[in-house]
Amino acid sequence: MADGRLFPHQEMYKWLVYGNDSKHPQADNSFFPRREFCFTLEGDIFVRYQSFKDCQDMQAAINSRCPAKIDIGPVYNVDPQRRSAYTGSSSGFCPVERELVFDIDLTDYDDVRTCGKEGHICSKCWPLMAAAIKILDRGLREDFGFQHILFVYSGRRGVHCWVCDDRARKLSDEQRSAVANYFAVYKGQEKGLVKLGLGPNDRSDHPAITQAYEILEAAFEQHILPEQRLLEDSTQAEAVLGYVPSDFQDLKQSVQQQWASGAHSSSMDDTEGGGESQRRWQILKAEVDGLIRKLQPTATKDSKNRAGAQQAISQLSRCLKEIVFAYAYPRLDMEVSKKMNHLLKAPFCVHPKTGKVCVPIDPELAWEFDPDAVPTVAGLLGQLNSSRGSGSSGSTGEDWRSTDMAAAVDTFHSCFLDVLQAEARSNLAAKAREAAAAPTLAW
Repeated sequence: MADGRLFPHQEMYKWLVYGNDSKHPQADNSFFPRREFCFTLEGDIFVRYQSFKDCQDMQAAINSRCPAKIDIGPVYNVDPQRRSAYTGSSSGFCPVERELVFDIDLTDYDDVRTCGKEGHICSKCWPLMAAAIKILDRGLREDFGFQHILFVYSGRRGVHCWVCDDRARKLSDEQRSAVANYFAVYKGQEKGLVKLGLGPNDRSDHPAITQAYEILEAAFEQHILPEQRLLEDSTQAEAVLGYVPSDFQDLKQSVQQQWASGAHSSSMDDTEGGGESQRRWQILKAEVDGLIRKLQPTATKDSKNRAGAQQAISQLSRCLKEIVFAYAYPRLDMEVSKKMNHLLKAPFCVHPKTGKVCVPIDPELAWEFDPDAVPTVAGLLGQLNSSRGSGSSGSTGEDWRSTDMAAAVDTFHSCFLDVLQAEARSNLAAKAREAAAAPTLAW
């Protein structure tokens, strides 16, 4: 963080302490001091295993050292700064809990993006990240039952996801890998095509796949196609047709001819202003659907051609789904999610290359999020100086409230922290009731 005055120390502490402060008799006062923080100082000096006894201690360290970046690690069995004292002991030094985290980076979509590559990000490629947020949010909440999920813009070209439920934090490395693999539909690329873990043709309608497709089909047609103009790029258009099985060359040729002629699908409403890529996509869908309808009578008859027709229908239906998943499904950095001791950049840090703040994202407003409108450290410092010049008193420790950082912190509260704190208080109260009801040997 370039200036400690812009960092919401109290909010970060309230999150990472999970109710374990000194105000409640059932709180674990050793919990926060066992959390690892890593500071990246000027000159790329990497200082791991930092720990703090409380919020004031953390704030003092951030203000005095002004780290360029703060990473958050796990909670260990002992204070990380005292780890050497436990080396070789029976208990050792090991992580005992850590949020389940996910990392999605736009550089992994460079084969999809037509607006730029590598470190580039703009409103045209943001829909790829918005789709990833929607898929993760639905799956984590509905399929796994997690509730406390925080999405954060990485400050440059991606998104971080923190799953903070108690049972998510207690997952072993093997269990974390299992959850990450659940979302690992994208399997890399081979011979110019994306490899997808959709399962065999007769099992591709797994409920998670079906629900993901409902989200992704709309995302692909309404956001990704028009913004990336995929089918107007000759290389991308050819790549899309590569997902049509090789047995259907006549279909491919018909689609290509209609694309070239400027023909419209009868299913497309010109008044909607669909754009060239949507026009071409509707033509492809219409051709595939038309061939499926043509094959259906044969597929339902008891004849020697029945099996072949059924297979052809399955392949044709699947190819449209494969295109959508290949271009729109989240491409996760799997290694980030698999290990409890993996470091991840803290929210509200400033990305050193862009100057942008790593702000929370409301998943309900993922499509509306604009990475180009994110607060920058230069802008925030200007607002801070202006507020001081207008007669504001000295530093309060929360100077960020007079800047655009306040809106980011409000999102943090409304989408994540308030509900998390309420549950933490409820859990501590339940522990207190259990302790009071427990039998004792006292007379």
